[in-house]
Amino acid sequence: MGRFTYEGDVRAEFEDRLLAHIQIVVGNKLRRDEPFFFSWKEDASLGMNRMSIWVHPHSTLVFKYHGSRPPSVNPAWLEALMHTANSPTGLYAVPEPD
Repeated sequence: MGRFTYEGDVRAEFEDRLLAHIQIVVGNKLRRDEPFFFSWKEDASLGMNRMSIWVHPHSTLVFKYHGSRPPSVNPAWLEALMHTANSPTGLYAVPEPD
């Protein structure tokens, strides 16, 4: 499990493969100077709360991976995640397409 940290105090854990795809989508959005919401459900031990953050070009973001090798990238998954990031609800995890 990798870890995403926002502004030093908001943390979320994601599988390395999903985290790598999220990092690419976030990087593409910020490179274009396009702020957006990023939402996820927290772990069941934390009460299954939903978290949403406003990601903008001046955000402090850290992507920390458990594994040492970068996972392969699925262009269809990137497209699906980018579609959510461009929607009014913002970026959220969707299942990996075949």
